[in-house]
Amino acid sequence: MAGFYDILVNYGYLGIFLVGFLAGSFIPFSSETVMTALLAAGLHPAGLVLYGSAGNIAGGMFNYWVGTMGRLDWIERYLHVKKTSLDRAQRFMAGHGAWMGFFAFLPIIGSAITIALGLMRSNIFISFVSISIGKILRYIALVYGVSFFL
Repeated sequence: MAGFYDILVNYGYLGIFLVGFLAGSFIPFSSETVMTALLAAGLHPAGLVLYGSAGNIAGGMFNYWVGTMGRLDWIERYLHVKKTSLDRAQRFMAGHGAWMGFFAFLPIIGSAITIALGLMRSNIFISFVSISIGKILRYIALVYGVSFFL
């Protein structure tokens, strides 16, 4: 896996976009590790936040789209997101709907949240805005925090 990370680091901003997409979608991937490596390699923090967030938001919206198809069998089989995770996400969001997309940055449950938003046919505009706010703030906090150690 280290070789894969090295390739992504060499791609710079495109690499963080791709990693952001993978991490934002159903694929378990650590975009934080690559972002930290790219920050240490000297890439501009604003560019990393911009491209990483764009990829991560795109990954979350991909999950939303998959959720709109309503095929739980596909979601479990191909995305490896169990119905129990989706149920947990729906309980977490109970009564708050699309604004709960803000918490899509959370590990483990984040993918289930975005898929559940699609399954519930939550307002796509509010879902997009709330998902975007959460993911952007997470990367800003990461870059800001890591910059103290570099």
